[in-house]
Amino acid sequence: MMDDITQDFEREPVPAHLRRNWVSLSLVWIAVGIDLSSMLLGVQLSGGLSLSKAIFAIIVGSLILGVMSGFCAYIGAVTNLSTAMISRIAFGENGAKIVSTVLAVSLLGWFGVQAGFFAQNAQMAVSEVVGINISENILAVIGGLLMMTTAIIGYRSIEKLSIFAVPLLFILVMLSLYLAVNKHGMPSWEAVPQSGASLSTGVAISLVIGIFVAGTVTTPDVSRWAKSRTGAFIAAFFGFLIGNSFMLVMAVLLSKVMSESNLTLIFLGVGLGIPSFFVLTLAQWTTNTNNLYGSGLGLAVLFQNVPKGLMTLFAGLFATGLAFFGIFDHFEAFLNLISIFVPPIGGVYLSEYFFLNKRNFAFNTAIQNWRGYSIIAWLAASFISYLTSPAPAGLELMTLTTVPALDGFLAALILQVIIGYVWGRFKTTRSTEHWEEAK
Repeated sequence: MMDDITQDFEREPVPAHLRRNWVSLSLVWIAVGIDLSSMLLGVQLSGGLSLSKAIFAIIVGSLILGVMSGFCAYIGAVTNLSTAMISRIAFGENGAKIVSTVLAVSLLGWFGVQAGFFAQNAQMAVSEVVGINISENILAVIGGLLMMTTAIIGYRSIEKLSIFAVPLLFILVMLSLYLAVNKHGMPSWEAVPQSGASLSTGVAISLVIGIFVAGTVTTPDVSRWAKSRTGAFIAAFFGFLIGNSFMLVMAVLLSKVMSESNLTLIFLGVGLGIPSFFVLTLAQWTTNTNNLYGSGLGLAVLFQNVPKGLMTLFAGLFATGLAFFGIFDHFEAFLNLISIFVPPIGGVYLSEYFFLNKRNFAFNTAIQNWRGYSIIAWLAASFISYLTSPAPAGLELMTLTTVPALDGFLAALILQVIIGYVWGRFKTTRSTEHWEEAK
């Protein structure tokens, strides 16, 4: 019997006969990692570090991201449930509604930001290639509507898009680098940067981690389709490592070779006019469709009786509206806000599974209304991230890892174990006292 490709199992485990191998999942994550934000960061690293130090920072940061995403993906393969559904186990039924709202709103806002970013670069590409000046607002709407399509259909359409896009993106970006090196030659590995503010290697590693650390929390949205737990870990690890590091390294090299800090002008400068527009479109499409897809999965927990496809459609229209009205102009503040509240969610459910209540991570387990200690650990870890985040989103009163999002993730990982253990001991003591009184 053929399965409807739009059937996405948003409120139940993915059936065994539809689960994918690690290669298929890796392509989805590689596609997510190849985006304009990574390329923009690569250009920033190029202006602040020598080539060797920039590549070192990229590899170390991507390795850390790969490990984090691998463990989060493992939980998705354990349960075959989405991040929002896993939150029901970790936070309780009512707690999950709060968490799902945070995830859905964060991903919707990020969809709007990325659509706006696409529009900014696409406008320049279209103007340079065909001489037509199209409004950024119009391009944001066109991009948003295009990126909505695969998210509305479901995971299997995203998978097909990734299988098509990843090889093409690799070819186009490598071709850009070949043309640039052929024209200008290879840059020095140790040359002192001539543009941009100087960066330390530690700060550069922090930037690499920070760009995707919030996204690691929602890796179960993809890994729930994995055939095995090991396969899910491997797919996420190599997917984030290759996808993230490839685009960053290519951006650093292209920027160094071309001595240019504008991403679109780099592609146009090597003679890739129309192909550059395809790179911009595919890079954002493969990444941004996952943002809307994850938001739809979060909304599916909040609105149990509404079809996910319909919710994703309305959510996508709303997020595209945000792009039209210029949410991209506030992307830094929005990203800082996401980084405070989203990463600790991953720390909570990882600790809950690996250290506290592994046996509860099943679809048919009894769900509490509230898991109080998880809510406390999440809020406390978010507060720690708020203390380490830069103004105006945070207070910047102290420094831990230098990556506020990572601070929140690690704080939640630790606090969940401590508070959960104390909470459990307290409940056990109270139960024993009541039993003794009853006797």
